[in-house]
Amino acid sequence: MAPPNSQKRVKGVSIFRPFVYGSIAKPFDPETNPKPEGTPADHTHSWTVFVKGVDDTDITYWCKKVHFKLHESIPNHLRTVENVPPGGTYEVHETGWGEFEITIKMYIIPESLEKPQTLYHHLRLHPYGNTEAEKEAMKAAPEILSWNYEEIVFNEPYENFYDILTSPVDRTKGAKGGTGKGTRVMKGGMVGSVGERVALVPLTSRPGQPYSKETEKNELRRLREAQIKVDDMVAELKKEIEEKEAERAQLKSLA
Repeated sequence: MAPPNSQKRVKGVSIFRPFVYGSIAKPFDPETNPKPEGTPADHTHSWTVFVKGVDDTDITYWCKKVHFKLHESIPNHLRTVENVPPGGTYEVHETGWGEFEITIKMYIIPESLEKPQTLYHHLRLHPYGNTEAEKEAMKAAPEILSWNYEEIVFNEPYENFYDILTSPVDRTKGAKGGTGKGTRVMKGGMVGSVGERVALVPLTSRPGQPYSKETEKNELRRLREAQIKVDDMVAELKKEIEEKEAERAQLKSLA
């Protein structure tokens, strides 16, 4: 039995953390992506399924580990990835020939007292799109990307977890990209450079980073344009119905 929890929740507070999950697939090619020795003959692609921070920001201070459930035909189809360095990616690399659904379960750090979060991702190995132009563009791309933006919201987190989510980190302890190991800066301060933990989406997109305020702005513009188009179609259809009703009424009066 778990010990009793004496912590209090921080009332009226919600903290969100964005992240990206999905897959990257690449067809085997003798020059650009040679098939590793021992790979089954019918395997056509190498692929990676992953969970990481937006713009490669650190999520390891709140995400303890990630469990991936692959297709049962894959050896060791239950994979757990943990002990990822700050700013790193929870990922599994494999090869195969077919598409299938992957169950992804994210385990929050024990201090959170939160339940695991479950996601589902359909592995994509082949180009897809809504238009022929999109399909052709994906065929020309060296990799098949299937990414999803997601946010996890911690409503009224417990005090210890709230402290972890909001405390600055010491960046003087050499780590990848200048990001420290998530050491909390206690009251009274610490010697060295200190950085804030942030959960902001980048302002602009770049290769390998499709999620940004710029992307959001463009998507909203597309939605507005689509809404205008739908409104015009509705107005045109309404006008057509009114004309047909008038014509029906005229024919009825002549009968």
